This record gives sequence, C-alpha cells and structure tokens, in this order.
Amino acid sequence: MHNVLSLPDRHIRRLAAMAALLLGLALLTGRAVSPAYAATDTAITVDGTSGGRTFDGVGAISGGGGNTRLLVDYPATQRSQILDYLFKPGYGAALQILKVEIGGDVNSTDGAEISHEHTKGSIDCDAGYEWWVMEQAKARNPDIKLFALAWGAPGWVGNGNFYSTDGITYLMDWLGCAHQHGLSIDYIGGLNEKTYNASFYQNLKSALVANGYTSTELVGGDETTWNIATGMKNSSALYNAVDVAGAHYPCTYQSAMTTCSSSADAQSLGKPIWASENGSENAETGAGPVARAINRGYLDAKMSAYINWPMLASDYQNLFFHDQGLITANQPWSGAYSVSRTAWSIAHTTQFTSPGWKYLDTASGYLGGDRANGSYVSYAAPDKSAWSTVFETMDATASQTVTLDVAGGLPGGTLHVWSTDLSQPGGATPRMVHTGDLTASGGTYSLTLDPGRVYTVTTTTGQGAGTTTPPSRNRLSMPYSDTFAGYGTGQEAKYFAAMNGAFQAAPCAGGRTGQCLRQTAPQKPIIWWYPASNAVQPYTIMGDIGWSNYTVSSDVLLEKSGSSAELLGRVGTQTKFSAGGMNAYHLRLSDTGAWSLLKTDTNGTNAWNWTTLAGGTVTAPGTGTWHKLSLTFQDSTITAKIDGNAVGAVTDTGFGAGLAGLGTAGYYPVEYSNFSVTHEPVSDLSGTYKIVSVSSGKVLTAYNGGTSDGTPVVQKADANSGSQQWKLAYTSAGYLTVTGVTSGKALDINAASTWPGAQLQLGTPGGSVSQQWLIAPAGSGTYTIESRSNGYKVDVYKAGTTDNTPIDQWFTNGSGNQRWKLVKVA
Repeated sequence: MHNVLSLPDRHIRRLAAMAALLLGLALLTGRAVSPAYAATDTAITVDGTSGGRTFDGVGAISGGGGNTRLLVDYPATQRSQILDYLFKPGYGAALQILKVEIGGDVNSTDGAEISHEHTKGSIDCDAGYEWWVMEQAKARNPDIKLFALAWGAPGWVGNGNFYSTDGITYLMDWLGCAHQHGLSIDYIGGLNEKTYNASFYQNLKSALVANGYTSTELVGGDETTWNIATGMKNSSALYNAVDVAGAHYPCTYQSAMTTCSSSADAQSLGKPIWASENGSENAETGAGPVARAINRGYLDAKMSAYINWPMLASDYQNLFFHDQGLITANQPWSGAYSVSRTAWSIAHTTQFTSPGWKYLDTASGYLGGDRANGSYVSYAAPDKSAWSTVFETMDATASQTVTLDVAGGLPGGTLHVWSTDLSQPGGATPRMVHTGDLTASGGTYSLTLDPGRVYTVTTTTGQGAGTTTPPSRNRLSMPYSDTFAGYGTGQEAKYFAAMNGAFQAAPCAGGRTGQCLRQTAPQKPIIWWYPASNAVQPYTIMGDIGWSNYTVSSDVLLEKSGSSAELLGRVGTQTKFSAGGMNAYHLRLSDTGAWSLLKTDTNGTNAWNWTTLAGGTVTAPGTGTWHKLSLTFQDSTITAKIDGNAVGAVTDTGFGAGLAGLGTAGYYPVEYSNFSVTHEPVSDLSGTYKIVSVSSGKVLTAYNGGTSDGTPVVQKADANSGSQQWKLAYTSAGYLTVTGVTSGKALDINAASTWPGAQLQLGTPGGSVSQQWLIAPAGSGTYTIESRSNGYKVDVYKAGTTDNTPIDQWFTNGSGNQRWKLVKVA
C-alpha cells in the first residue's frame, strides 16, 4: 500500500483532477471551458523601512543517513554537474547553508557515515566524504554557510553517553579536522533529535571559545520541539551558550506543510530561530510543500532559515527514503541523475536573496488575506540596493492579481519575473524560467499569478536554470569485481554503501600484500534510532537492485577469535531506519568453523527476523588466514561454498533479486579481498504474456481496448482480450519492451515523467527509455517491473482492486501492488 503520508501533495492532485475535468468537458463540447472563480487582488507595498528579522538562508542536509554516498562514485562530468545544481549561484538550488553529518559509524537513517575517530585519540581527518562535499560546495559558492551535527558516535564516547566530556572532545577533534581541510564551520549542534543537555551546550560553548572557534555559532535543540527555547528563556547560562534555536519539522512531518509553528518562548528569544531540519518529502511531490514551508515558516513562526532533509537521493533504491532530495542520483555506473521540482522550489528564494538580507514584514503575508490563496514573502539587501518577493500559489484555484508599489528607498525600474509551474503532476519535470519583466504604470506594477506556481519578482540579475542532458539509466553489468587493492588507506570501496559500521581500505594481513577492505568500527556505537541489538551489526551493500541469478564471492580474514564474517546476496527492501529488518540472504562463517546460511526479512517490529536455512561446521579457519565464501543464486536454489567446497544448498523462493554485500556479526575487524559478482543463467522472458497484479489478481489492460497513443493503462478482470496481452522483447541494453498485442503500442510514460503517481499509457514504439523496462524476479514466481527512465516501479494505484484502477509509476516500496505474475500465452 502507498503510505498516505507519502502520497503526492493533495492540492496538486486536486488541481490535476480539476484540469482533467475541464479537459473532458472541452473534448465533449468542442470548446474551451474556464473555471468560474473570482480572482483575488492583493496590493503590496514593498517598503525598505519595514521591520523584519534577518534572513539566515535556505539549505539542505548531506547525511543523516548516507544519502550522499553514491555521488562520490559518479563519473567526473556528471558529478560536477550535480554539484553545480546544488551549490553554484544562479544555476540550480544555489544552497545557502550546507548541513553535514558528523559520521558516527552507525545507521543514521539509510546508512552509516564513517567516524573521524573510531577510538579515542586515533583521528583520521580524511575519513568519509563530507569533507569533500563541503570543499566542493565552498569552491562553487565561497559564501555558503557550513553547519555540522552528530547523529550518533563511536561507543568510546562517554562509554555510550554523548553528553559527556568525551563528547566535547570528539566535536573539537572534528573541528580540528575541518581546519586541516581549510574549512571554517559556521554552526555546530549537539546530538540530533535527542533531548538536549544544558550543561553540555554550556561546556561546548566554552570549548569553542577556548579552542579559538569564536566565530562558530552553537545551534541548540535539533529536536522536534521548541523545548530549547524555553530552557534558554529560563537560564541565562544556556541563553548565552546557544546562538540559534533550531527545531525539526515545525511545519509537520511529511505533510503538505500548509502551516508552520514555533513557541511564544522561541519567538521572544531575541535570537534566530530555525527550521533546522524540514522536508522528508519525495523529490517531486515535495516541491509544493517545500515552497509553502519556506514562506510560511517565516509568516507563521518567524523562522529565519529553512534546511531541507536530505540534500540528495544518492542511495540505493532498496532503502526506505531513497526517493527524497533535491536531485536523484542513484546510478553512479551509468551517470544518470534527475534534478527535481523541489530544487526549483528552493531556487526561487536562494537565487534571489542572500543570508543577511532582511525580511520585510509589511510586504509579506497571505494573498487576499487567506492562506488558501497562497503566500508571499519579501526580502531586501541591508543597504536597500536590491529586493525580491517570492510568491507561492500552491492552494489557489484561480488566477489572481497582485499590485506592487515600491517605497522606503528600495529601487524601482524594471522588475524581473521568474516562475516554476508545479500545477501539472504529469509530463516532464518543470524548471524555473524567466517569464518576463514588469514596468510600472503610474508607479504601480501589476502581475497575474496562476495557481500551482512559485514566482519571484526581483530587481536582481544573474539567475538561471542549468540545462544538461544526463545519460540514460543502465544496468550495472556483470561480471563485476574489486580486489580492493587500489584504494588509499581509509577510503571506502567503489559502490559500497555501509549500513552500519565502517568499511575502509587498510593494509592486508595474513601474508597478503597491498590493500584490503576492513570493518574498522571496534565497538557498538551510540545509536541514533531505536533498533534492537540484532539490527545494528555492520554490513555494507552494493550493486543493482535487479540482479537476480548470480554468484557473489569474497575472500575473508578474521582477525580476532569469536568473530564471524558474512557474505550477503539478493539484498532487497530495507525498512525505515533499518529497524524492522532487511530482505536478504547471508552466509556466515565463524573462526570456529561454524557456518550458517541465514535469511532476514522485513516482518519485524524494531527488530530483525533471522531464519536459519542451513548450517554446519567446517575446519576451523581460526584467525589470520584467508578463506573464500561464495553464494550462488539460481532461480529458487541457493548454494553456499566455503573455500570452493559446497557446504549447503537450499530452496527458497522468498527473494528473487537484489544487491550483494559484506558484513560481520559484530563490531570487530574482518578483512575482505577479491570481491566478485558473476552472472548465472536467467530465464528468457521473450514472448507474449498476460501481466497479472499480485495484489488484485487483475490484468494489465489498455483502457476500453484503446489502440491510440495516450490510451491509459488500467487493471481489469481477465477477459482473454488482446488488449490484455503484451509482447515482451529485449533491447540491446538488456531491458524489455512491453508492446500491446492488439494495439501494437508500447507501454510508455508520458514525457518520461518523474512524477510518482503518473498513469502509464500507450505510445508509438520509438526506442525511448520511457518504453524500456527492467523485469526482475521478486520471489515466489513474481516480478517487479521497473522503468529505465526513472527507476520507478509499475504499480496498481493505491493497491486498488476494482476494474479500471489506474496503473501508475511509484517509487520502490516492496508492496504487493508492485509485484506481477507473467502468464505466458505465446
């Protein structure tokens, strides 16, 4: 089922439904139909003498869950383009604040980031990739503000208590590393979404001053409440320590963000208050909520910064939050990426303002005095040399007019208008465009605002919307191998994303020369979320979610007695924060020679379910010697080998495809070398089929037997109709085309839309990536059908069970309405 909190924004859905109704009437009557709504007029005086708080910026978070991990491995050209879209002024999102995770070797949502200090006093200032991200951001925008926050930390810190002297030392050591990288950190926090500790903040502030970080401001709270503000009000020591009060999701977590809130204590502090984490929205459908939140966060709650989580969707598709961010970049091997609507929602503020500008309260509010019409916020440069007003009309149902007068020493002259149309859920992703200029008539400017859009009216110049053509998505081909010999000590391996622990290159032991991959986190870290102990063992994953039949192997070396190494295969869906498990098979070997073939699934609640499929004993490998593990997946047969000898074979139909991985059964060092994934024979799916939904039992069907381009695709009871039969044929890239037998038309995504929920349709075959599909086994004789165009799955809308329920595209969620049976008819 679709999670109701993750559905496309209901207001844009409403606009889409209205548009469809009007289009239908037009087709029936042969004439255009206009909505009969009265326009709302709003008069605004943009006055430079207006009161208002200081604007601190709009930013995004790299981290809090490994969401930037795959960007590092992108080809240099596409990686640079993505970074430009994020940070380059006048080009894309133009972020003004970059908030990064201080890695702690622990899963902090959808992955773990490496700590700079696994053990006390042993500091590696090159560990992880956030240094590189900050350096790249600064290279593109030297004025960007840097903000750092910990989600978790190695277990040595305070013997598990972050709010300790060790915690202060740990943060000071991280700041020392930042200094080595030439990075000046503007803001630092305590511990993400944990009840604040007043004495810790006070001691941290003292340490900042004592160590020369007097320009680094302390952000307090980072909770989902404003308790920090009340604490600051009641304690002068805490008030003096904390420079900014920040709260998470003050516009309501995973919502339309129509209303934002802060406490009276927060608003009366006399210090900045921020939405220090907001967002958690789908990259496309979240654009409307984000546009509201940036404006309404100030209008409703006087928050002077908005920071979106996350910055990137650059993590694997099996992970829970893989669809969120300003840019989707989850295929480093192909270089494919997509710039989302949310990036342009943000650009409407960031490209036309700068931190340090002033809000103009008298030129900010709700259109026509009604939040249903939309909102507007005005900003001015401190010297009054420039100004901008940002409008959002997400909830409006009709066009409306605004008039602007300029006063208080602000410039007039020609005003430039930029707009992004978010009103249409289907079709190609819109971009911010320059729609024209305004000149005054009688000293007054007039502008018509259409529904479902973001507008900026500005005196500034230099804005733009980058235009690149990313490569098409493609399969990660097999065979794939990595000896791990070519990495510098401390580096992560290409395409590997740690979910817990830290997997870094290190000199090999056991008489092997060169470098190996090593699990380096020595003890259970301070965890951020709530999973049970069996959910936090170290593991790292890599590969293609569509890999089905393959052999994965790796040499392993156990360094300590009592330890075990793991090899993972067919790694699929992982639950939120990994708390409820992950679909995968594991081959585990201990130093005593005990081995087991294990299965984990996602049926747990805050704990992982482990099932032993097979087990036994081989000659004890002991420690300090190399041994080879391998798992072969051939349809429903899984064969485990140790040192080339088959030790067990089982039949299990649970999981049909997924990534590969490496792991340990605890926090101790294990080494890996000569990793490889080789292809095993797969079934040839060429032929003609009925495609049957697992959730409803109904068949993929061209609506009303239609044969023309644009005919919607729905589900319907099996009637043995030609409109329910589909010919599958392979492309040269290894994807499949799905062509209607009756229509001769291809299963297609209109305009290669990236909108989750866009209904599939028929289209004239043309070789487009929007007509190519990865059909991969999903277990128990079922399949998933994934678009080459965007990585979304073919899906029964809201898991409907009735005839004519639309067939849409939706991000991967592992649900039954994304699983299909192929019933061959020819």
